[in-house]
Amino acid sequence: MTKQIIKTDQAPAAIGPYEQAIRLGNMLYSSGQIALDPKTGDFLSGEIEAETELTLNNVQAILKAAGMDMSNVVKTNVYLADMNHFARMNGVYEKFFGESKPARACVQVAALPKGAKVEIDVIAAD
Repeated sequence: MTKQIIKTDQAPAAIGPYEQAIRLGNMLYSSGQIALDPKTGDFLSGEIEAETELTLNNVQAILKAAGMDMSNVVKTNVYLADMNHFARMNGVYEKFFGESKPARACVQVAALPKGAKVEIDVIAAD
C-alpha cells in the first residue's frame, strides 16, 4: 500500500513536522485539529462551542480533500482542556455527526496548542 499525503488549503496548514492527514488504502488518519482559521492561520479563542465548530469544519475540509465526509469517520479522539466543557462541546459535535456516530475517546489534558479548549483527530474509512 502506498501512503498518500492529504493536504488542503481549506484547513490549517501543518505548523510542525506532520501532515494534515495520511491516507493508507481505504483508511485516513488525521492530525489533531484546533480552532485555527485556515485562511489566516489565526487562532479563534472563544467559547467552546465556537472552537468546536471551527475545529470540526477543519476536519470536514481534510475529509473532503480525501474524497470522504463525516459519515466515513469511524473513530475520533477529543482532547479537552477542561472536562467541564464536555456537554457544550458534545452539543456541537453531535450536529456534525448526526446518525453516523463514530467510536470516540474524550479526555482532559493539561494543555493544548495555542491555549485551545478542544482538539480533535479522526480515523476514517471508505
